[in-house]
Amino acid sequence: MKIGRLVAGLLIIAVALWIIVGEQMSGASADAVVNAPVVTVRSGTAGTLSLPERELGAYVQKSETLASVTDSLVDRIRLDDLLLEVDLAKAETARTAADLAATQGLRDELLTQAETFHTARVEELQVRLDHARNRLALLDGTAGAGQQATRTLAAVADQPDRLPGEPYADKLVLDHARERVELLEIALRTAEQGVFLGDGYNDSPNSEQQASELAKVIGTLEAELAEDKAREAAFAGRLSRERVRVNGLSGGDLAAPVNGLFWEVLEADGVTVQRGDPVLRLVNCDAMMVTLSVTERIYNTLAIGQDAEFRLSGSSKVLPATVSRLAGSGAATVYEHLAVAPSQKHLERYDVALNVPGLGQGSESACAIGRTGRAFFERRPLDWLRSVFD
Repeated sequence: MKIGRLVAGLLIIAVALWIIVGEQMSGASADAVVNAPVVTVRSGTAGTLSLPERELGAYVQKSETLASVTDSLVDRIRLDDLLLEVDLAKAETARTAADLAATQGLRDELLTQAETFHTARVEELQVRLDHARNRLALLDGTAGAGQQATRTLAAVADQPDRLPGEPYADKLVLDHARERVELLEIALRTAEQGVFLGDGYNDSPNSEQQASELAKVIGTLEAELAEDKAREAAFAGRLSRERVRVNGLSGGDLAAPVNGLFWEVLEADGVTVQRGDPVLRLVNCDAMMVTLSVTERIYNTLAIGQDAEFRLSGSSKVLPATVSRLAGSGAATVYEHLAVAPSQKHLERYDVALNVPGLGQGSESACAIGRTGRAFFERRPLDWLRSVFD
């Protein structure tokens, strides 16, 4: 019994020593810390800085207003000139549009007058043609009947200079009547088509002639109006761009480019800053990583993309990770734009960076910049037990 208890005790001691040594001798980091890039917010223009009071370490959301810069002395001369040019262009467009509308109205009135003349002229020719046909019918009907009195009266009525009894008078009167009818028929047909004959030429009314001239003027005014509108649109575009430029020079709000922590104030409220001057710094919580140092033996066993594990101090939760950077010894320059700088002891060892997707998920590690922990690169004796409790 005593020998059994002794053997059991020795086994327990051996297992405990194996666990302790295995846990301590497994590949692990010495000083792992949650880190993140630092983003510098700079002034977009020169002016007076307005920086509301905010506690360092306060959480800010992307696009949240952090400060503002105002320049009351921005040059507005070009903007004022463009405003004047746009107003003048609008006035020119309005004048051309008014001339076009007035000319179109006058042309419409002349066309109405021409239409009235056309209708009346056709009616006049129709009446004259009807009477000419009646006279021709009278002459045709009496020429062979021997009614000399009627023929003489009709001829005298149509030919005042004709004397009764002249030779061939009846034939001349009849021929003249036929000529009048044919001429009136031609004049009526052309008038119905909008062409008015007068002594062999197109006797269009004066109103229609003026309307034709105004049609040319209207075409010219329409072209001028299109040109004026194009010029006005060009000036409006230049004015819009100049407004953007002036507004940019006048200042504006400085918004947070990332979700992160209010990390450092570089300028005081109310000071005058120049364009591009750094105003404050934020820590980018969306790009958290774990930086650590290891011994040379462990460092030489690592590779980019290799699996690892990370556990925050004071937490039992182990987060999966991958090796994202191997910077080696003396890697001070890689920390110039990170929130947490390395210690002297860290720089004496070999620098490693881990990508830990689980960071920031949950209140325990939400933007936990500066929190420490340990990273592991090899299997440990108690990993099976940790997986059970996880």
